[in-house]
Amino acid sequence: MSKIGKISASAALLLGLAGTAFAGPQITFGPNDEGVMQIDYKGQFQMTARDTGSGDNNEDNTANFNFRRNRLAFMGKYGEMVGLYVQTEFTENPNVTTLGVASANQGSEFQLLDAVMRFDVNNAFKVNVGKFKYNLSRENLEACEMPLTLDRSLFIRTAYTTTRDSGVAIWGNLFNDVFQYRADVMEGRQAVSGDTAPSSSFRYSARGHVTLLDPESDYGYKGTYLGKKKVLTFGAAYQFEPEVAYGNTLAKTDKKDYKAWTVDAFFEYPLAGLGTITASTAYEDVNLDDAYKGANPDAGTIGINGEKNGWYVKGGYMLPTVPLQFFGRYEKWQFASLNNIIDQKIDWYGGGANYYFRDQNLKLTAEISHTAFDKEGFASGVTSKDFTTFITQLQLIF
Repeated sequence: MSKIGKISASAALLLGLAGTAFAGPQITFGPNDEGVMQIDYKGQFQMTARDTGSGDNNEDNTANFNFRRNRLAFMGKYGEMVGLYVQTEFTENPNVTTLGVASANQGSEFQLLDAVMRFDVNNAFKVNVGKFKYNLSRENLEACEMPLTLDRSLFIRTAYTTTRDSGVAIWGNLFNDVFQYRADVMEGRQAVSGDTAPSSSFRYSARGHVTLLDPESDYGYKGTYLGKKKVLTFGAAYQFEPEVAYGNTLAKTDKKDYKAWTVDAFFEYPLAGLGTITASTAYEDVNLDDAYKGANPDAGTIGINGEKNGWYVKGGYMLPTVPLQFFGRYEKWQFASLNNIIDQKIDWYGGGANYYFRDQNLKLTAEISHTAFDKEGFASGVTSKDFTTFITQLQLIF
């Protein structure tokens, strides 16, 4: 193969990894230019308006400009088997949070979001090593820049991790990409002394899905394929970590295990001349052995990422001749303890539209949502009160 041919083949591999209509700059290397590195910028700039959170008694309107995501990504490939994905993120003053508005600037943070080595032995056996997305919910595994709605669920994260974890995963596609399996061993709760946690163990996950139309054969999913694929996928996953926390942190007793499971479904179908319909749903259960009932439960077992269960349903419709997509989402969650209220429930619903100037690479989104608490009130210094949020977002991938 000629040098130009090798560079073109490597570039094509990277374009497949990137999943974007155009890519950032590429650097080739190696004795025969069999290696290639690509650099992408991913930005989501938002204007947020919320009808609460500021002023007297925090009951006045709140206005905010901020980056939801601000990232540099480096994607590498050397030959057919070895790949690399490294992504950094800069966040600055994320003061408008999921359930409230912070009382002081939250500062800035620059972090290594992903750093994963990828080994593609064949389509049926692949290995990821490093820091990357763990294998539980489809929602978390959907690309941050390619959701159906403004963003993924605000309540889908599990205990003691963010959206990523560190470890090893094996996965692959079988039966002509109809079935995909995944299994991983991850850090879970970060290693701490026995004064804080009863033990230090790994977190284990297993996930599988069945795709009945066009395959979803990558490690990540998309919230919409913009009518370019016909997809019907059913998935399920289970996650476990033993003795992750104390029910009584002062006495260091009442050891609790972590368990989580989920089921999900995704459907997208383009109808000739009529547009594209998209629908997705999932249920998730995060169990920490009722740690919230303990005398002094570990803080990680309660709150928005602690013990909970809930579900969401979302749908969209994309016009056949105009790159405009309407969407809506409804979520219902029950939390063991949230804002110091036991057995709190939240209903979240919202809707809006995406306008694709250049597919996902340049997109404008507007969404209005409402968060409703089952039990409104003031408990131990924290207020739970219904609110409405309006967000416009400009996304650029370059």
